[in-house]
Amino acid sequence: MRKILIVGAGQAGLQLALGLQDRGYEVTLMTNRTSDEIRAGRVMSTQCMFHTALGHERDLGINFWEDQAPRIEGLGLSLAAPDGTRPIDWVGRLDAYAQSVDQRVKMAGWMETFAECGGRIVIHGAAVSDLDYFSRAYDLVLVAAGKGELVSMFGRDASRSPYDTPQRALAVAYVHGLAPRPEHPDFHAVRFNIVPGAGELFVMPTLTTSGPADILFWESIPGGPLDVFAGVKDPAEHLRVTLDLMRRHLPWEYDRAGKVELTDAGGTLSGRYAPVVRNPVGELPSGGVVLGVADVVVANDPITGQGSNNASKCAASYLASIVEHGDLPFDRAWMQSAFDRYWDGAQHVTKWTNALLGPPPEHVLNLIGAAGQLSSVARRFVNGFDDPVDFEEYFFEPDKTAAYLAAAAQG
Repeated sequence: MRKILIVGAGQAGLQLALGLQDRGYEVTLMTNRTSDEIRAGRVMSTQCMFHTALGHERDLGINFWEDQAPRIEGLGLSLAAPDGTRPIDWVGRLDAYAQSVDQRVKMAGWMETFAECGGRIVIHGAAVSDLDYFSRAYDLVLVAAGKGELVSMFGRDASRSPYDTPQRALAVAYVHGLAPRPEHPDFHAVRFNIVPGAGELFVMPTLTTSGPADILFWESIPGGPLDVFAGVKDPAEHLRVTLDLMRRHLPWEYDRAGKVELTDAGGTLSGRYAPVVRNPVGELPSGGVVLGVADVVVANDPITGQGSNNASKCAASYLASIVEHGDLPFDRAWMQSAFDRYWDGAQHVTKWTNALLGPPPEHVLNLIGAAGQLSSVARRFVNGFDDPVDFEEYFFEPDKTAAYLAAAAQG
């Protein structure tokens, strides 16, 4: 039985731990919080998982909240004008529903399942020196903790990281009481609201510790008029600022927020980070090597909602690479090949996400405008959130976009 250590208990670390456990590996999970501490703590993310990523959870039988979480059947885009109108406003239907589950719910539940099935959990904040010690006792060490000292082992890949500073300031509030969008009261959709030159607001149905809820998520261009959450520590003040920005910039979203309240005292989060791709192999002081997982090695801005999807896909890809490797050593060459296999798909997510962080070029504006007139364009665009590879066919190059829209207009 091969012994594997996973450091970090997020989407990727836990999904991979449960997958390896199911395949008969002896897995140890190291994390700095118990399941009870996670469940009672502050929200950790926004997350909207699409069909492919949800499928990886179903394959492992760990989709425990699928019947409880709202089924997200569409994605909509609204462009705000200075006078409060919406020159662009549409919703596209997903071919298969997406879902969002508060990571406090999911990670706590998965940790408890892992332990109940015989997995070993070490509650300890790991340092590089700890991994140096533990690496001698394990066949493979994977680092799935995307913050803290351990990330310093994985150098930035400048050729794949065009930004060295944060491109958005992030502010999240989980709320109860949000009324449905009147345009589609009969189904749930993620709403993507663009305030040109200032940032975006995402409104996302979710399942949290107290039941179904919604996430209000501002992405603000640093230094712009929406970048006002620095120094806001009180959750009630965070919500007040969130709603005030909605009132001033997105009145149609504010109109349905008259009865909202925070889900709990831990229902807010703010911060910022620079999107980055890192080298996948970290070297320990003793010369041993460890493999980075998910956002340790590919951390995109959440503007495209791909973080939890990437994490799930990375865990599934690494699981396949580990199982296929059999009893051979997990050396540096294997680690690089395992990452390359994951990067084959993740590179398209990174390219698309980085493109959306800049001002949209004319051909992209034409594309999102056409989606309001042609349901086929809207449908293709929103289903790209599940399979971003498809954007290569029509999104990045003006000539491809023009050809696609001409064909779509002819039916």
